[in-house]
Amino acid sequence: MQQKILAQLKAIDSLLRDKDFALSLAKLQDTAYYTGIGKPVPPFLTAEEENAVVGKSKKDEEIASNLAGFYAVECGVGVLSNQTKEKPTSWLEKISTDKADTATILLLNRFANATWKAGQPFKGLDKISRPIFRSASFLPATEIQKDYEQVKAAAAKLLSSLREVKDSSLDIQMKKIRALLQSRQYAVEMAAYINASYTTREKPGKPFVSAEDSTLINTPVKEQKIATNLAGFYALESCTNYLASTRNLLPADLLKSIGDNSISNEDKDLYNRFANATWKASQPFRGLERIERGTFTPFYFLSKADIDKDWVQIKAAAKKLREALH
Repeated sequence: MQQKILAQLKAIDSLLRDKDFALSLAKLQDTAYYTGIGKPVPPFLTAEEENAVVGKSKKDEEIASNLAGFYAVECGVGVLSNQTKEKPTSWLEKISTDKADTATILLLNRFANATWKAGQPFKGLDKISRPIFRSASFLPATEIQKDYEQVKAAAAKLLSSLREVKDSSLDIQMKKIRALLQSRQYAVEMAAYINASYTTREKPGKPFVSAEDSTLINTPVKEQKIATNLAGFYALESCTNYLASTRNLLPADLLKSIGDNSISNEDKDLYNRFANATWKASQPFRGLERIERGTFTPFYFLSKADIDKDWVQIKAAAKKLREALH
């Protein structure tokens, strides 16, 4: 069984870095989205879009690149809070003071890996071909530690921002988190904080993006369209790797349970929370103003309709991935 699990995880790991597979999956996800909302499916790309480029804000991209740890913490703590009924501030305190147990750290690291992956293709599809773009269970310890340092930094910053509601009810704490999530100013502050914690160790003295920086980056429209439609796949891959690794389950069996609706409610909930995390991590790359929308909210406040939209993406990706494993 261990050999079968490892072989399937390695196969999935290889597919992660396959640009052709990414393109075919993105097209499938795009189709699943329009079908799910009951609208006609448009062409994935028009003839004009195939070779077109669009100017993107360098400042917004750098901010987005430094927010993966924040969305990993917000979504990971949402899972922990839901499972234990402890309030977010309780978990944030454990994380930021090194009192989280190994199971908690593992879960948070998997969310961090998922949110990091979601942002990479927005920075260029070549990013997914790198050796470091891989399933979390195959990452070297140094890379895992880098992720957790950003998780800890985000947890410390978020805990500080929740001080005034530390003794309040869960609902009040979640409303405060929602307000912070939807604030562009807070996103900039959080990105700068996480960046500083990273550069202190990795790149001393590297300044964060200047508020006056108006530089535009020319980005292929095709690559952005592909990146936009890959969040569900990275959620599926990350959650499947986590469950397969921690429960000794065959990835193909997990994918089958998604397809035939035999998956447990607990596992379905976790997949949906990973999907919410990767979707969130992708939004700032499409424009920082997107975080101000009502749907950019903790999972706690999501409507069933919004959760169902994510599940459609998970199911479509699961079917494609399962076929690729056979």
